[in-house]
Amino acid sequence: MKKLLFALAVLAAVPAFSQPTPAATKLQALLYQIDHMYVDSVDDNKLVEKAIVAMLAELDPHSVYIPKEDLEEVNEPLKGNFEGVGIQFNIVRDTIYVVDAIASGPSERVGIRAGDRIITVDSQTVAGTGVKNADVIRLLRGPKGTKVNVGIVRHGEDAILEFTITRDKIPIYSVEAAYMAAPDVGYIKVSRFGATTTKEFSDKLDELRKQGMKDLVLDLQGNGGGYLRSAIEMADQFLGDRKLIVYTDGRTTPREDTHATEGGKFKKGRLVVMIDEGSASASEIVSGAVQDWDRGVVVGRRSFGKGLVQRPVMLPDGSAVRLTVSRYFTPSGRCIQKSYADGVEAYRHERMDRLREGELTSADSIHLQDTVKYFTNNKRVVYGGGGIVPDVFVPIDTTLSSAWFGQLVRKGITNTAGINYVDKNRAALLRSYKDVDAFRKNFVVGPDLDEAIRQLAEEAKIEPDSAGMARSKPLVDLRLKALIARDLWNTSAYWQIINADNPVDRSYDEALRVITDPELQRTTLAER
Repeated sequence: MKKLLFALAVLAAVPAFSQPTPAATKLQALLYQIDHMYVDSVDDNKLVEKAIVAMLAELDPHSVYIPKEDLEEVNEPLKGNFEGVGIQFNIVRDTIYVVDAIASGPSERVGIRAGDRIITVDSQTVAGTGVKNADVIRLLRGPKGTKVNVGIVRHGEDAILEFTITRDKIPIYSVEAAYMAAPDVGYIKVSRFGATTTKEFSDKLDELRKQGMKDLVLDLQGNGGGYLRSAIEMADQFLGDRKLIVYTDGRTTPREDTHATEGGKFKKGRLVVMIDEGSASASEIVSGAVQDWDRGVVVGRRSFGKGLVQRPVMLPDGSAVRLTVSRYFTPSGRCIQKSYADGVEAYRHERMDRLREGELTSADSIHLQDTVKYFTNNKRVVYGGGGIVPDVFVPIDTTLSSAWFGQLVRKGITNTAGINYVDKNRAALLRSYKDVDAFRKNFVVGPDLDEAIRQLAEEAKIEPDSAGMARSKPLVDLRLKALIARDLWNTSAYWQIINADNPVDRSYDEALRVITDPELQRTTLAER
């Protein structure tokens, strides 16, 4: 059966060739015989789809098949927009709770706001019906210009509020946070590299410059990548004219070099790039270029290690394959791709192996497969073959983690507790705290929130664990405080809280220490 699946997978590509190869003809003959002679009826389409998946699994972990019905959803985060009503929501106690109405979006324009509960959609009751995230998306998304009627319950209002929302293009932002982290120091967090990332990033640079930014902390932690072009355009903001940013090379694709232009907005000023084990692909292109040219200091933990470039290949039925066509290399010649010789499953679990083997807590535990030395612009030694190794290593502290805390997060307990708290206290909180900074300095998670967490955990059938509760309370409090700030202001507020008071990951603190000490930054870039 495995050979048959492989054969059918290859057969699926036959229409792309003007002259089928003998092997393809042979496979086509086999499929014909199966269709006409096999003992049972066969769903050719289903069999071929499974075959394609099996075939791609033999190539590399990043060549993937995307069915036609999933293609739009898969591409959506990178396209930068979708069509719908423009809300961020959570399902709390079987009710759709509006976390935020996207600025200038169709819901905000008609007056829907954070804290509203949607109980009907086009006269259909959705509260108390077991509604799921997929149901909400199906009901509220739709083509631009179409209308949807929603019934809203709002705190302080006795009657149900009726709104008619005209669907529109809704932006998906790449930049999650941008604020002044210290005098003269701006902070920008980029969560993905999509179609709108370059403009978003450029706009945030302009905004922070108006607030006095001279130096920049760029946070790429957890950024899994996206469009190669967007990564190149971001690196171009930092590097001098004609400096090599990245080059790609493949078996059937000739080497292609990409250089910086003279138009970048941040070619001067100190720069720190934050990365971690979740930073991949496009994130590694940016951090690798910055590191190889000694343009800034890379802080954090070794990045994921994805150095393969995919190209979309459309199939006749509207489905697609993202096929690996080349590798990318940093300016010094490094290929960042980690090994996938042990198969897809081992590749996907490699980050857990890093934790188990101590790499995330000790720089001495980093072991790269590629021991070939490469050199930065200042002749510092760097290595390829498994991600970008930071210039300044920051360990992660696992001592506060517990199984109990993990269950709280996975079951959305902290999220629900934060939403309920803001719903009851929004006006009072906004009166007490004039801005995010005042909230960060003065708000304390009190016994009322502790009790809310306990009750919600009990309702979710999470077994009480006094030791886990005591150990993880700082993490619970931090997450609650950040979620409350997000619901009161925006996602940027969430990261201001998480960054400033994080008890388990001091990457942000270390980034500020490096960037505000000119001598430390200079010696870091000159020595290894």
